[in-house]
Amino acid sequence: MGKTYKFISWNVNGIRAVDKKEALLWVDEIKPDFLGIQETKSMIEQIPSSIFTKVYKNLTASQSAIKGRSGTCLFSDVSLDYEGTCQEVDVLDEGRINEIHFTLGNKDIAFFNVYFPNGQSKAERLTYKMEFYDRFLDYCENLKKQGKSIIVCGDVNTAHAPIDLARPKANEKTSGFLPMEREWIDKFLSAGYIDTFRHQNPDKTDAYSWWSYRANARANNVGWRIDYFFVSEDLKENIKDAYILHETMGSDHCPIILELTI
Repeated sequence: MGKTYKFISWNVNGIRAVDKKEALLWVDEIKPDFLGIQETKSMIEQIPSSIFTKVYKNLTASQSAIKGRSGTCLFSDVSLDYEGTCQEVDVLDEGRINEIHFTLGNKDIAFFNVYFPNGQSKAERLTYKMEFYDRFLDYCENLKKQGKSIIVCGDVNTAHAPIDLARPKANEKTSGFLPMEREWIDKFLSAGYIDTFRHQNPDKTDAYSWWSYRANARANNVGWRIDYFFVSEDLKENIKDAYILHETMGSDHCPIILELTI
């Protein structure tokens, strides 16, 4: 078998705030090969250099046209064939995507670090969220037709099934668990993608990646699993493990990990 690569995804809810809390120093211990960060809330030049000491070959970053919102960055330790911000999908220039292409073993991979839109603020944003979802799926499908294997990480802002949130009944009419949002994940999986956490943990309950800051939700584990690693089906046999670092603090989200052996 080949080498095992470790991928980590985390919505930090402000990378400068996380830096002040020294909440990313664990990177030096875990040493992931890829680290996707969402919701940096910073301009590219404001990403702190002090968040950990590990030196990566590449930093691919995007920023929102509106300062202090969204933003993503992706640290990687491989030689890249391509890097970009996928403006074909992020049409409002909100700094929501990092896209890199590289080769691992015999796999030609397109990897996306994505902060998908939240649909809770108003109807227009929910509409935009659904359009963003569809544009993203089309983009991935075009790359698959070109022979690419696909890896996607990030904050999808939707819990797929009742098992993925603590209070499904109470949230049936809340964006993040609406039928149309959940149906898009069904559509995405049906197109040939795997939710790696559920692949490894099909029946695991009480496994969440986001908790409200209100009502002591995290201490009581009243959460949602809205952060994912998806891979295209051709990588199914390469999945070694997928899990949640639920004890890691510093944000209203916690990091998630995917391990692939290629």
